[in-house]
Amino acid sequence: MPNDIPLNSLGFAKAPKDTRVVVAMSGGVDSSVVAADLAQQGYDVVGITLQLYDHGAALAKKGACCAGRDIHDARRVAEDLNFPHYVLDYENKFREAVIDDFAESYLAGATPVPCIRCNERVKFKDLLQTAKDLDADCMATGHYIQRKDGPLGAELHMAADHQRDQSYFLFSTSPEQLGYLRFPLGHLTSKAETRTLAIKYGLGVADKPDSQDICFVPDGNYAAVIKKLHPGSAQPGDIVDFQGNFLGRHDGIIHYTIGQRRGLGIGGLIDPIYVVRLDIDLKQVIVGPKEMLATRQVPLKEVNWLGDEPLMSKAEWKIAAKVRSTRPPKDAILRPISDTEAVVELMMAEEGVAPGQACVFYDPNSSRVLGGGWITRG
Repeated sequence: MPNDIPLNSLGFAKAPKDTRVVVAMSGGVDSSVVAADLAQQGYDVVGITLQLYDHGAALAKKGACCAGRDIHDARRVAEDLNFPHYVLDYENKFREAVIDDFAESYLAGATPVPCIRCNERVKFKDLLQTAKDLDADCMATGHYIQRKDGPLGAELHMAADHQRDQSYFLFSTSPEQLGYLRFPLGHLTSKAETRTLAIKYGLGVADKPDSQDICFVPDGNYAAVIKKLHPGSAQPGDIVDFQGNFLGRHDGIIHYTIGQRRGLGIGGLIDPIYVVRLDIDLKQVIVGPKEMLATRQVPLKEVNWLGDEPLMSKAEWKIAAKVRSTRPPKDAILRPISDTEAVVELMMAEEGVAPGQACVFYDPNSSRVLGGGWITRG
């Protein structure tokens, strides 16, 4: 007998009240709107907020309670809309999977992107499994990205609002995870629409500002967090040019990133110079002219492929590639080495491409995300 029940807005052939959805609630306006909208549609909503870190511990600063405020805001939304809400203590998992990885990568001279690791190792792994343990049909988040049903299964697509698109931070989502996840905000064309919905649902977080920094580095001072986690890590060394000539001293490589221009403390030079490389073994910061930052060959590891055909089925793939979250995708060629290794050749050189960052692949003819990988040293 054919199933005559129409699909609900989450893609299930049953009534919303019979569809359980776990909403990952950060306490911000985006995830709060997702929870409120689904609750208003009549879904069986369960809100979960993760206690991931403590600002006071991360920064050795008394009275830092932002994490607690976020939990309070999420709980208040759930109370107002009358759905259950749970807080799970994930501090140990978050520290091991995200903060420690961030610190170790930084100490190794890389420029890590911890938000990707958090999605990959915590939210879309441990939290997603918790949602399944609660017999939820799916898990919804407030990310600005779209999930579309394709002929071979769920596909990942850029958000309708490219200014808020978060696909760079979600490239490592697996096909299995994508089948279970839902992103109800991905079709919205502006953040103003989200805030309008928050006002419509009477949410107290409607005017809450967006978070701009890494959650456990709220003031943007990465070095302070790393020094707290690894005392003695800021070892001094030399600043040299690309020919090895001594230009000055630095007080720790952890204070520098590829492409940095300001704060080098070197005067008397006619042309501006930039950090072009970090040598961990020699404790050297290597500087040079801007053109030395230009890169066309980008070696990758831990590649996650989301295309319909196997990655290794072609020697080359024409793609659009994004090497920084703030830059638009550019024409490139993807050459796989194995199922998890590849080299991307950028048609136009990009500046400041650094190990530890992500290179994300897009279909050059559509909004589809084809995966990505972690930039490594060539």
